[in-house]
Amino acid sequence: MSVSTFRRGLKLPTRKHATEGKPIEMVPPPKQAVIPINQHFGAPNKPLVSVGEKVIRGQKIADASSPGPMTVPVHASISGVVKKIEPRTQSNNTEGLCVVIEAEEGGDSSGGREEFMTPLDPFTCTKEDALARIREAGLLGMGGAGFPTHIKLAPPPNKKIDVIIADGAECEPYLTTDEAAMTEKPHLLVKGLEIIMKITGVNRAIIGMEDNKKNLIPMIERELRVGEIKGDISIGLCRTRYPQGGEKMLITALTGREVPSGGLPMDAGCIVQNVGSLIAIAEAFLLGKPLIDRDLTVSGGACKTPKNIRAPIGTLLKDLPVEFMEIDYSKLAKIIFGGPMMGTAVPSLEIPIQKNTSGIILMTKEETTAEAEGPCIRCGRCIRNCAARLSPVIMNNSLEADDLDYAVKAGLMDCMECGSCSYMCPAKIKLVQRFRVGKQRLRIKQAAQKAAAK
Repeated sequence: MSVSTFRRGLKLPTRKHATEGKPIEMVPPPKQAVIPINQHFGAPNKPLVSVGEKVIRGQKIADASSPGPMTVPVHASISGVVKKIEPRTQSNNTEGLCVVIEAEEGGDSSGGREEFMTPLDPFTCTKEDALARIREAGLLGMGGAGFPTHIKLAPPPNKKIDVIIADGAECEPYLTTDEAAMTEKPHLLVKGLEIIMKITGVNRAIIGMEDNKKNLIPMIERELRVGEIKGDISIGLCRTRYPQGGEKMLITALTGREVPSGGLPMDAGCIVQNVGSLIAIAEAFLLGKPLIDRDLTVSGGACKTPKNIRAPIGTLLKDLPVEFMEIDYSKLAKIIFGGPMMGTAVPSLEIPIQKNTSGIILMTKEETTAEAEGPCIRCGRCIRNCAARLSPVIMNNSLEADDLDYAVKAGLMDCMECGSCSYMCPAKIKLVQRFRVGKQRLRIKQAAQKAAAK
């Protein structure tokens, strides 16, 4: 099988050895779940339950008052009693409204009582019913962005989609949960692909993965030979290179197409779905199960028990049993939600696992890059290694000069915040952080201009 890739990017140490090949272990249900009601990219939800109310695992507990296109509901991940509805710190370090559920004393929070939806045949139901099921299951992009899945699967009529791509690259160091999921649930991965091919009317799909996972090919090919596969599904092997898992990079590697500046995958005729999202789609139809559990990797130099785990959404880090996350506090320097390149550092263990939490990385001082910034030496490494072919140095200079317009011209809004420029910068300039702040400043400016225009 030929191996493809994209231009530029980085060859990083993968640091996956600690959890590579390990199965996914189920975490016992916690005594408490702190569930953010807004975990998606879109309009805000409102609680559907009140303090003192009993809830059952799988029950819808938050949704938009009049569901708009950019909303997905949230469900209880354990059975118990709503103790509080209050703001709590989330994995993005902002305060967000959360429903706090406590298992009743002597009660069963393990899922013995569940309120799932009735299974639905995705190949006989209408497209509208299929998209409604995906929304009702609370499905969103599990690779990190949190974009509502039912929106991604319903592109505008003028966007001709002819390829579906399953993103199994998992290019971030440390993370191996997608690999474990593909190993344990290849039948659900393939079924999820078939379902969205049926919804979108696309006949061709590619399962993309990096060549450090080529040992998975035989088992996936075996699954593709079993039964009647509805459509043309193949495997695309890519070179292990960061950020190969980015949508735009994977599209280029597997199809040779390029997403235009300011565009989306649908502008290149593609829809990209994380393999975890595809498995969750299959479970939503076959089992009626909403998105209430999350597979993730727990690893890092300060982790004594590196594992791939499945935990109820809303589980606080401090409530993970010691056999699932034992911390060497003498070495712990940073806690990362997600991967070390694109993840977010959090201040404590009082943070809940969310739908888009792909990993918890407990890093030592040696693993972090917390060095003092120096002056830019105009070496151009940030430009040479930018997978999106932008000019980070020019973007940064424009932001420092408070010239947001020129920063946008230089590619600010096309930046995928992969961190390659920061990683390669010999001056240790925190470029990605500055670009994130720059985007926030731009949104504030645009909102002010819109308000003034009214």
